[in-house]
Amino acid sequence: MEKSDSVHSGSTYDHDTAVLEKLGYKQSLDRSLSAFGTFGVTFSCLSVLAGLTPLYGDALQSGGPVAVIWGWLAVSVFTLMVGLSLAEICSAYPTTGGLYFWTIKILEGRVINGVRVGSPDWVPLASWVVGYTNWLGLWSLQENSGRNEVAIASTDLAMAQFLASLVTMLTEYEPSTYVIFAIYLGIIILHGIVNSLAVRLNGIFNIISVWWHVLGTALIVIVVIVNSPTKQSAEFVFTHWENNTGWSSGFYVFMLGLLQSQYTMSGYDSAAHMSEETKNAQKGGPWGIIRAIVVAFVVGWTFLIAMTFCIQDFQSQIVDPAVGISLSQMFLDGPGQTWAIILILVILGAQFFCGSALTLASSRMVYAFARDGALPLSKHLHKLDKHKSPVAAVWFNIAFCFFLGLPYIWSETAYSAIVSVNTIASSISYLIPILCRILLARESFQPGPFSLGRYSIPVGVVSTFWIVVTSALFLCPTEFPVTAENVNYAAVPFVLVIGLCVLYYAIWGRHWFKPGGTRLMDDDEDMKVVDDDGIAAVAGGGDKMELELDHKA
Repeated sequence: MEKSDSVHSGSTYDHDTAVLEKLGYKQSLDRSLSAFGTFGVTFSCLSVLAGLTPLYGDALQSGGPVAVIWGWLAVSVFTLMVGLSLAEICSAYPTTGGLYFWTIKILEGRVINGVRVGSPDWVPLASWVVGYTNWLGLWSLQENSGRNEVAIASTDLAMAQFLASLVTMLTEYEPSTYVIFAIYLGIIILHGIVNSLAVRLNGIFNIISVWWHVLGTALIVIVVIVNSPTKQSAEFVFTHWENNTGWSSGFYVFMLGLLQSQYTMSGYDSAAHMSEETKNAQKGGPWGIIRAIVVAFVVGWTFLIAMTFCIQDFQSQIVDPAVGISLSQMFLDGPGQTWAIILILVILGAQFFCGSALTLASSRMVYAFARDGALPLSKHLHKLDKHKSPVAAVWFNIAFCFFLGLPYIWSETAYSAIVSVNTIASSISYLIPILCRILLARESFQPGPFSLGRYSIPVGVVSTFWIVVTSALFLCPTEFPVTAENVNYAAVPFVLVIGLCVLYYAIWGRHWFKPGGTRLMDDDEDMKVVDDDGIAAVAGGGDKMELELDHKA
């Protein structure tokens, strides 16, 4: 790397800043997150309590305990493979943009027959599509970590529904759709306020979230086990089969039962989006991904096994719970109303932490994408406040979530179709950089400190297989016979989104989108912060620099 003038003049640059500059970006954000803080954000995005609790009853009807218990193990193993593939790339390119930036950088040093040929012409469009699908996946994840009957509900909507079930439990009043939406609106506004704080405070907030999830899960497990009058046998928990889907194929039903686990095991790329705020990002980011998946597996498996042992009556608690949510019914029937209220509050807290962490990660994605000129209002969306936080990007996401939630007022089916694009969008954003790595950059890819070595390609192949399988699964109908009410509409909004994305690029984006560091030092817009008097200044200072962007470390 050819050092900048400011480096020659004696300014001190730590390793993270030097790596970031080599990749083509200034150090604009506040790099104050520890590795544990980044793990906290990622683990909060996975949130086993937020993901598993709304889906538990549905999954038990699609394969029973066999699909729930062993499905969680299988999904966790395959998710770890995908996480390892992403972690290796994250270590090489630790930037807030994450996957769309990786797609460009992986192919920059591509070699064919010993000749360095660089990126194919289609790569900017692929990077653009990855960026939009990754962002859509993140803010849809903020919306989409639960499912109620055949409809996919949001983390925040699930939280509103849990609050509604709590109100019903206490007063027998059933909140209307409008009331639930109003609660949802209040929740996303609170997420906007929390994420407008300095990232250092958000790091502390997400560390608290880790302990809330771990200790909260332990509390739920202990209370339910101690207070359940009878217990299921080990044979029931580990071998019982149940099929209330209408489908006759046992394999297909089992695969449907994996939906619960795969919905929960999403959003772990959040660690990558915190890279420019993480100390020692080339190690902290990758290990944030891996540790979050492993810890989520342990906590989630413990939770699922314990809850399944404590089922008292499958029909009244799982198939047709009086309060609408299976686990709420189990809490009420076992520990009783007082404990049920406390345990539901624990889950509500986990859902709030989860939604907040997803807001944090998606705002960083918006900031990075706007920095590269890919979004409307990009000039404004990558501005930072006095704490070096992308507050405009935060509220841009909150506004999007508001408009996304509006269809729920009129039709859960329409809302479900819109937010169901999340899982497939996330899968596409994971798939493309991994495919580029294993197919087009086998020899030219230069790993960072976290490297899979000779296992990189085999792990990438397994990751690709799993992403393709689960993407197809999320397009399949979950009930038979298939009707207009229960058909899976996920493909419709997904095709529409991809079509609009490509059209937007063809008409406008190709003229402005400059990923991969080509915008380096073009201007200082991304560095401008606003002080207490509203006066713009440049964070970090320093003269403009010219770097030779070499792929080699």
